[in-house]
Amino acid sequence: MASNQMSPRPTTAGLAAVVLLTTLTVGGIGVGSAQADDPTPGAPPGSVTSAVPPEVDANSPGLRLADGATLADVKVLDIKSVVEDLGGEERREDTNQDVKFALQAEVLFPKDSSTLNPDARSRIRAIADEIKSQRATNIRVFGFTDDLGSYEHGKVLSKKRADAVHDALAADLGPEITYEVRGYSEDYPIADNTSEQGRRKNRRVEVSFPRGEQPASESGGDTAAGSSTP
Repeated sequence: MASNQMSPRPTTAGLAAVVLLTTLTVGGIGVGSAQADDPTPGAPPGSVTSAVPPEVDANSPGLRLADGATLADVKVLDIKSVVEDLGGEERREDTNQDVKFALQAEVLFPKDSSTLNPDARSRIRAIADEIKSQRATNIRVFGFTDDLGSYEHGKVLSKKRADAVHDALAADLGPEITYEVRGYSEDYPIADNTSEQGRRKNRRVEVSFPRGEQPASESGGDTAAGSSTP
């Protein structure tokens, strides 16, 4: 487990960004009929599995076009922008439909605890400000752990941590918001649990919400007729 000593939060200049093209279809706000206290909640929207893809025989007759058939026009189904600070403590993903923040547990909580530390408040408040700017009213707050310890302990801890982040968000956002709050234990890792670096990334709380329509002055559009932002 990493030290709980807080380091200064990196500035925007210290962020590393990468833009990815993906055919991932991001799920809607309602994930089936699951509720926050479901014993077996559904998969988080946008989650992927680590299963090995099946082998494909490039010479298989089933892959050939039928006589007279043509390929559809190429198109990008979604564009994902990923921004992560240099320490990997905070990660933001943007698609055409959603915004998702992932905060490592070490920057939010003491070891094996669901009590927010003082530095966590400012980080969560910044997410609340983004939610307001996107005019989002449906928020998902999901907690995750690594694979150390029992699955049941991880499920309880991840749910309590998600609850703590939810409570902090609710204090800033007011009552006109609908939340989905869940704990997934070690399910849906985003890194390899065989190393401490990977386990640190898997111990996280994710906050996601739909992208809203922003005013032109906030969306990076033209600043004046006939001119554009450099």
